[in-house]
Amino acid sequence: MERLSKMRALIVDDFQTATFRTAEIPRPEPTANQVLVRIKASGVNPLDSKIRTGKAPHAKPVLPAVLGTDLAGVIEAVGQDVTTFKVGDEVYGLTGGVGGLQGSLAEFAAVDPDLLAKKPTHFSMREAAALPLVFLTAWEGLVDQANVRDGQKVLVLGGSGGVGHIAVQIAKAYGATVFATASAAKHDMVQQLGAMPIDYRTTSIEQIVETFTDGRGFDVVYDTVGGSTLDDAFKAVCNYGHVVSSYGWGQHNLMPLSRKSATYSGVFVLLPLLTGKGRAHHGEILRQATQLAEANQLRPVVDPRHFILDTALSAHEAVEQGTAVSKIVIDL
Repeated sequence: MERLSKMRALIVDDFQTATFRTAEIPRPEPTANQVLVRIKASGVNPLDSKIRTGKAPHAKPVLPAVLGTDLAGVIEAVGQDVTTFKVGDEVYGLTGGVGGLQGSLAEFAAVDPDLLAKKPTHFSMREAAALPLVFLTAWEGLVDQANVRDGQKVLVLGGSGGVGHIAVQIAKAYGATVFATASAAKHDMVQQLGAMPIDYRTTSIEQIVETFTDGRGFDVVYDTVGGSTLDDAFKAVCNYGHVVSSYGWGQHNLMPLSRKSATYSGVFVLLPLLTGKGRAHHGEILRQATQLAEANQLRPVVDPRHFILDTALSAHEAVEQGTAVSKIVIDL
Protein backbone atom coordinates (compact mmCIF):
# COMPACT_ATOMS: atom_id res chain seq x y z
CA MET A 1 0.00 0.00 0.00
CA GLU A 2 2.89 2.37 0.73
CA ARG A 3 3.99 2.32 -2.94
CA LEU A 4 0.48 3.27 -4.04
CA SER A 5 0.69 6.47 -2.00
CA LYS A 6 3.96 7.44 -3.70
CA MET A 7 4.95 8.25 -7.25
CA ARG A 8 8.14 8.70 -9.19
CA ALA A 9 8.95 12.24 -10.28
CA LEU A 10 11.81 14.44 -11.45
CA ILE A 11 12.72 17.35 -9.19
CA VAL A 12 14.66 20.51 -9.99
CA ASP A 13 16.17 21.90 -6.79
CA ASP A 14 18.07 24.94 -8.10
CA PHE A 15 18.80 26.83 -11.28
CA GLN A 16 22.56 26.70 -10.83
CA THR A 17 22.98 22.96 -11.37
CA ALA A 18 19.81 22.85 -13.53
CA THR A 19 19.63 19.08 -13.34
CA PHE A 20 16.86 16.64 -12.54
CA ARG A 21 16.77 14.59 -9.36
CA THR A 22 14.71 11.40 -9.35
CA ALA A 23 12.55 11.11 -6.25
CA GLU A 24 9.66 9.21 -4.73
CA ILE A 25 7.15 11.83 -3.62
CA PRO A 26 3.58 11.64 -2.31
CA ARG A 27 1.05 10.89 -5.00
CA PRO A 28 -1.40 13.81 -5.15
CA GLU A 29 -5.03 13.38 -4.19
CA PRO A 30 -7.54 15.33 -6.27
CA THR A 31 -9.67 17.91 -4.50
CA ALA A 32 -13.40 18.11 -5.12
CA ASN A 33 -12.73 20.22 -8.23
CA GLN A 34 -9.76 18.32 -9.65
CA VAL A 35 -9.03 15.14 -11.57
CA LEU A 36 -6.09 12.81 -11.05
CA VAL A 37 -4.30 12.01 -14.31
CA ARG A 38 -1.99 9.04 -14.77
CA ILE A 39 0.56 10.66 -17.06
CA LYS A 40 1.60 8.72 -20.14
CA ALA A 41 3.63 11.37 -21.98
CA SER A 42 5.10 14.81 -21.30
CA GLY A 43 5.71 17.31 -24.10
CA VAL A 44 8.92 19.35 -24.07
CA ASN A 45 8.87 22.97 -25.16
CA PRO A 46 11.68 25.55 -25.23
CA LEU A 47 9.90 27.08 -22.24
CA ASP A 48 10.49 23.93 -20.20
CA SER A 49 14.26 24.04 -20.60
CA LYS A 50 14.28 27.79 -19.94
CA ILE A 51 12.43 27.24 -16.67
CA ARG A 52 14.90 24.50 -15.66
CA THR A 53 17.87 26.79 -16.29
CA GLY A 54 16.40 29.86 -14.59
CA LYS A 55 15.83 31.79 -17.81
CA ALA A 56 12.05 32.10 -17.53
CA PRO A 57 11.19 34.15 -14.43
CA HIS A 58 7.90 35.09 -16.10
CA ALA A 59 6.79 31.47 -15.54
CA LYS A 60 7.10 32.08 -11.78
CA PRO A 61 8.57 28.67 -10.92
CA VAL A 62 8.63 27.70 -7.24
CA LEU A 63 11.59 25.50 -6.26
CA PRO A 64 11.93 22.64 -5.66
CA ALA A 65 9.71 21.92 -8.65
CA VAL A 66 8.32 19.15 -10.78
CA LEU A 67 8.55 20.66 -14.26
CA GLY A 68 6.75 19.78 -17.50
CA THR A 69 3.99 21.93 -18.95
CA ASP A 70 2.20 19.58 -21.39
CA LEU A 71 0.74 16.19 -20.59
CA ALA A 72 -1.32 13.38 -22.04
CA GLY A 73 -2.71 10.59 -19.95
CA VAL A 74 -5.68 8.76 -18.48
CA ILE A 75 -8.10 9.96 -15.81
CA GLU A 76 -7.40 7.87 -12.71
CA ALA A 77 -9.84 9.54 -10.30
CA VAL A 78 -12.27 12.46 -10.30
CA GLY A 79 -13.20 14.87 -7.54
CA GLN A 80 -16.77 14.77 -6.29
CA ASP A 81 -17.75 18.02 -8.03
CA VAL A 82 -16.29 17.11 -11.45
CA THR A 83 -18.85 16.17 -14.11
CA THR A 84 -16.90 16.76 -17.33
CA PHE A 85 -14.67 13.68 -17.18
CA LYS A 86 -14.84 10.13 -15.90
CA VAL A 87 -12.29 7.54 -14.89
CA GLY A 88 -10.66 6.04 -17.98
CA ASP A 89 -10.98 9.11 -20.22
CA GLU A 90 -7.87 9.81 -22.28
CA VAL A 91 -7.03 13.50 -21.98
CA TYR A 92 -4.40 16.12 -22.74
CA GLY A 93 -3.63 19.67 -21.69
CA LEU A 94 -1.27 22.43 -20.60
CA THR A 95 -1.62 21.86 -16.87
CA GLY A 96 1.40 22.82 -14.76
CA GLY A 97 5.14 23.18 -14.37
CA VAL A 98 4.77 26.93 -13.70
CA GLY A 99 3.65 29.12 -10.84
CA GLY A 100 4.07 26.40 -8.23
CA LEU A 101 1.75 23.98 -10.04
CA GLN A 102 3.09 20.43 -10.30
CA GLY A 103 4.25 19.60 -13.80
CA SER A 104 4.07 16.51 -15.97
CA LEU A 105 7.48 14.91 -15.29
CA ALA A 106 5.83 12.58 -12.79
CA GLU A 107 3.63 9.52 -12.83
CA PHE A 108 0.50 11.39 -11.71
CA ALA A 109 -0.83 14.94 -11.46
CA ALA A 110 -3.93 16.42 -9.84
CA VAL A 111 -5.13 19.08 -12.26
CA ASP A 112 -7.93 21.51 -12.98
CA PRO A 113 -10.28 19.77 -15.44
CA ASP A 114 -10.98 23.11 -17.14
CA LEU A 115 -7.47 22.82 -18.62
CA LEU A 116 -8.12 19.43 -20.22
CA ALA A 117 -9.82 18.00 -23.29
CA LYS A 118 -10.30 14.47 -24.51
CA LYS A 119 -7.46 13.59 -26.81
CA PRO A 120 -8.10 12.85 -30.49
CA THR A 121 -9.10 9.20 -30.71
CA HIS A 122 -6.51 8.31 -33.36
CA PHE A 123 -3.64 10.18 -31.72
CA SER A 124 -1.02 8.38 -29.71
CA MET A 125 -0.26 9.69 -26.24
CA ARG A 126 2.98 11.06 -27.66
CA GLU A 127 1.17 13.06 -30.33
CA ALA A 128 -1.35 14.38 -27.83
CA ALA A 129 1.37 15.47 -25.38
CA ALA A 130 3.14 17.35 -28.17
CA LEU A 131 0.14 19.57 -28.86
CA PRO A 132 -1.26 21.67 -25.96
CA LEU A 133 1.14 24.60 -25.47
CA VAL A 134 1.90 25.07 -29.15
CA PHE A 135 -1.73 24.72 -30.26
CA LEU A 136 -3.00 27.09 -27.57
CA THR A 137 -0.32 29.64 -28.48
CA ALA A 138 -1.05 29.41 -32.20
CA TRP A 139 -4.84 29.53 -31.73
CA GLU A 140 -4.83 32.46 -29.31
CA GLY A 141 -2.84 34.48 -31.83
CA LEU A 142 -4.52 33.50 -35.08
CA VAL A 143 -8.13 32.93 -34.03
CA ASP A 144 -8.73 34.81 -30.77
CA GLN A 145 -6.63 37.85 -31.65
CA ALA A 146 -6.31 38.11 -35.45
CA ASN A 147 -9.62 36.48 -36.47
CA VAL A 148 -7.96 34.57 -39.30
CA ARG A 149 -10.41 33.76 -42.07
CA ASP A 150 -11.00 32.48 -45.56
CA GLY A 151 -9.31 34.38 -48.37
CA GLN A 152 -6.57 35.97 -46.29
CA LYS A 153 -2.86 35.66 -46.90
CA VAL A 154 -1.03 34.58 -43.75
CA LEU A 155 2.73 34.62 -43.20
CA VAL A 156 4.16 32.45 -40.40
CA LEU A 157 7.69 33.44 -39.43
CA GLY A 158 9.36 30.30 -38.12
CA GLY A 159 6.93 27.91 -39.76
CA SER A 160 8.74 24.67 -38.96
CA GLY A 161 8.99 25.22 -35.19
CA GLY A 162 6.62 24.03 -32.50
CA VAL A 163 4.17 26.93 -32.60
CA GLY A 164 4.86 27.72 -36.25
CA HIS A 165 4.00 24.33 -37.72
CA ILE A 166 0.70 24.34 -35.82
CA ALA A 167 -0.08 27.92 -36.86
CA VAL A 168 0.35 26.86 -40.48
CA GLN A 169 -2.25 24.11 -40.06
CA ILE A 170 -4.76 26.30 -38.20
CA ALA A 171 -4.54 29.07 -40.81
CA LYS A 172 -4.98 26.54 -43.61
CA ALA A 173 -7.97 24.96 -41.86
CA TYR A 174 -9.59 28.42 -41.71
CA GLY A 175 -9.23 28.86 -45.45
CA ALA A 176 -6.22 31.17 -45.59
CA THR A 177 -3.41 30.94 -48.12
CA VAL A 178 -0.38 30.27 -45.96
CA PHE A 179 3.29 31.14 -46.41
CA ALA A 180 6.00 30.15 -43.94
CA THR A 181 9.67 30.89 -43.49
CA ALA A 182 11.90 27.92 -42.72
CA SER A 183 15.37 26.63 -43.41
CA ALA A 184 15.76 24.79 -46.71
CA ALA A 185 16.00 21.45 -44.91
CA LYS A 186 12.47 21.96 -43.48
CA HIS A 187 10.77 23.02 -46.73
CA ASP A 188 9.30 19.62 -47.49
CA MET A 189 7.72 19.42 -44.05
CA VAL A 190 6.27 22.93 -44.30
CA GLN A 191 4.87 22.20 -47.75
CA GLN A 192 3.25 18.98 -46.55
CA LEU A 193 1.56 20.94 -43.78
CA GLY A 194 -0.03 23.23 -46.35
CA ALA A 195 2.18 26.31 -46.64
CA MET A 196 4.39 27.80 -49.31
CA PRO A 197 7.92 27.48 -47.83
CA ILE A 198 10.27 30.46 -48.02
CA ASP A 199 13.99 30.33 -47.26
CA TYR A 200 14.55 33.15 -44.78
CA ARG A 201 18.31 32.87 -45.20
CA THR A 202 18.28 33.81 -48.88
CA THR A 203 15.14 35.95 -49.18
CA SER A 204 14.69 39.38 -47.58
CA ILE A 205 11.39 40.38 -46.04
CA GLU A 206 10.99 43.01 -48.79
CA GLN A 207 11.42 40.31 -51.44
CA ILE A 208 8.88 38.10 -49.68
CA VAL A 209 6.29 40.89 -49.63
CA GLU A 210 6.90 41.77 -53.28
CA THR A 211 6.94 38.18 -54.56
CA PHE A 212 3.95 36.77 -52.71
CA THR A 213 1.67 39.79 -52.24
CA ASP A 214 2.66 42.11 -55.13
CA GLY A 215 3.91 44.56 -52.53
CA ARG A 216 0.59 44.77 -50.67
CA GLY A 217 1.64 42.87 -47.55
CA PHE A 218 0.08 39.97 -45.66
CA ASP A 219 -3.25 40.15 -43.87
CA VAL A 220 -1.88 38.34 -40.83
CA VAL A 221 1.75 37.81 -39.84
CA TYR A 222 2.55 35.44 -36.95
CA ASP A 223 6.04 35.88 -35.50
CA THR A 224 7.26 32.88 -33.50
CA VAL A 225 10.90 33.97 -33.31
CA GLY A 226 11.09 37.47 -31.84
CA GLY A 227 13.91 40.00 -32.05
CA SER A 228 14.59 41.27 -35.56
CA THR A 229 12.05 38.80 -36.92
CA LEU A 230 9.29 40.75 -35.18
CA ASP A 231 10.60 43.88 -36.87
CA ASP A 232 10.29 42.01 -40.17
CA ALA A 233 6.69 41.16 -39.28
CA PHE A 234 5.91 44.88 -38.97
CA LYS A 235 7.32 45.40 -42.46
CA ALA A 236 5.45 42.43 -43.92
CA VAL A 237 1.92 43.21 -42.74
CA CYS A 238 -0.53 45.00 -45.03
CA ASN A 239 -2.48 48.18 -44.33
CA TYR A 240 -5.00 47.50 -41.54
CA GLY A 241 -3.49 44.03 -41.10
CA HIS A 242 -2.60 42.19 -37.90
CA VAL A 243 0.76 41.13 -36.47
CA VAL A 244 0.83 38.51 -33.72
CA SER A 245 3.89 37.42 -31.75
CA SER A 246 4.60 34.84 -29.08
CA TYR A 247 8.02 36.47 -28.53
CA GLY A 248 7.03 40.11 -28.31
CA TRP A 249 9.58 41.54 -25.91
CA GLY A 250 12.59 43.73 -26.44
CA GLN A 251 12.75 47.16 -28.06
CA HIS A 252 11.06 47.69 -31.41
CA ASN A 253 10.29 50.58 -33.73
CA LEU A 254 6.52 50.70 -34.16
CA MET A 255 6.55 53.20 -37.01
CA PRO A 256 6.21 50.59 -39.82
CA LEU A 257 3.18 49.19 -38.00
CA SER A 258 1.63 52.53 -37.13
CA ARG A 259 1.97 53.97 -40.63
CA LYS A 260 -0.19 51.10 -41.88
CA SER A 261 -2.85 51.42 -39.17
CA ALA A 262 -2.02 47.78 -38.42
CA THR A 263 -2.70 45.98 -35.17
CA TYR A 264 -0.26 44.16 -32.90
CA SER A 265 -1.19 41.43 -30.41
CA GLY A 266 1.03 39.56 -28.01
CA VAL A 267 0.34 36.01 -26.84
CA PHE A 268 1.26 34.86 -23.31
CA VAL A 269 -0.22 31.40 -23.07
CA LEU A 270 0.62 30.90 -19.38
CA LEU A 271 -1.78 33.57 -18.09
CA PRO A 272 -4.65 31.17 -17.23
CA LEU A 273 -2.26 28.90 -15.32
CA LEU A 274 -0.63 31.76 -13.44
CA THR A 275 -3.76 33.78 -12.70
CA GLY A 276 -6.44 31.09 -12.49
CA LYS A 277 -8.58 33.12 -14.89
CA GLY A 278 -9.57 31.96 -18.37
CA ARG A 279 -8.76 28.30 -17.81
CA ALA A 280 -12.06 27.07 -19.24
CA HIS A 281 -11.17 28.76 -22.53
CA HIS A 282 -8.03 26.64 -22.74
CA GLY A 283 -10.18 23.54 -22.48
CA GLU A 284 -12.47 24.94 -25.19
CA ILE A 285 -9.51 25.60 -27.49
CA LEU A 286 -8.19 22.07 -27.02
CA ARG A 287 -11.61 20.68 -27.87
CA GLN A 288 -11.29 22.60 -31.14
CA ALA A 289 -7.87 20.99 -31.60
CA THR A 290 -9.44 17.56 -31.13
CA GLN A 291 -12.09 18.35 -33.75
CA LEU A 292 -9.48 19.54 -36.26
CA ALA A 293 -7.34 16.47 -35.60
CA GLU A 294 -10.26 14.08 -36.02
CA ALA A 295 -11.10 15.87 -39.30
CA ASN A 296 -7.51 15.17 -40.43
CA GLN A 297 -6.70 18.90 -40.52
CA LEU A 298 -4.17 18.84 -37.70
CA ARG A 299 -1.23 16.70 -36.67
CA PRO A 300 1.84 17.63 -34.65
CA VAL A 301 5.24 16.67 -36.02
CA VAL A 302 6.90 14.60 -33.29
CA ASP A 303 10.61 13.86 -33.10
CA PRO A 304 11.09 10.08 -33.56
CA ARG A 305 13.49 9.77 -30.64
CA HIS A 306 12.10 8.21 -27.48
CA PHE A 307 13.04 9.71 -24.11
CA ILE A 308 11.99 8.55 -20.65
CA LEU A 309 12.27 10.09 -17.18
CA ASP A 310 15.82 8.75 -16.86
CA THR A 311 16.84 10.57 -20.06
CA ALA A 312 14.72 13.70 -19.62
CA LEU A 313 17.79 15.92 -19.42
CA SER A 314 18.84 14.69 -22.87
CA ALA A 315 15.39 15.62 -24.16
CA HIS A 316 15.81 19.14 -22.81
CA GLU A 317 19.29 19.38 -24.32
CA ALA A 318 17.95 18.34 -27.72
CA VAL A 319 15.53 21.27 -27.57
CA GLU A 320 18.26 23.65 -26.38
CA GLN A 321 20.64 22.57 -29.14
CA GLY A 322 18.01 22.91 -31.86
CA THR A 323 18.26 19.28 -32.99
CA ALA A 324 14.59 18.53 -32.38
CA VAL A 325 12.28 17.74 -35.30
CA SER A 326 9.52 20.15 -34.20
CA LYS A 327 8.36 18.52 -30.92
CA ILE A 328 10.19 16.34 -28.39
CA VAL A 329 8.16 14.09 -26.10
CA ILE A 330 9.14 12.20 -22.95
CA ASP A 331 7.39 8.86 -22.44
CA LEU A 332 6.40 7.81 -18.96
